[in-house]
Amino acid sequence: MRELTDHKFPGKTIDQFVTVRAEDVPDASGASHRYGISVHNVVPQGESNAVYGLRFQQGPLNEVGANGITNEALLAIVLDRMRGFQNGPFNNRENAIVITKLEEAMHWLHHRTRDRLARGVEGVNAQ
Repeated sequence: MRELTDHKFPGKTIDQFVTVRAEDVPDASGASHRYGISVHNVVPQGESNAVYGLRFQQGPLNEVGANGITNEALLAIVLDRMRGFQNGPFNNRENAIVITKLEEAMHWLHHRTRDRLARGVEGVNAQ
């Protein structure tokens, strides 16, 4: 397992209670496909520990079938959450920038898919 730290920010209290790990070694694609998020905290009702897992698609859809979530699906969740904050009492410039960058990331993932479709290699193990 490999611990990820990109989510951590010095002085951000919650970071000491959230551990993110890649739970498998990268395969031939260079990417990991299973991640775990542990939340450990002492809450007023007593100690609470929770483990959440994410499994990403491993292998081409047309070759192995659907077996996990996509990057686009995960980004859609974060984008929806940020839009919610922006439409609620916590709207601010930084949220708007995050939304723009998430939309940009989604744009480029879709661009990549359109390109792969045009070349006839979407859903198969080919460049």
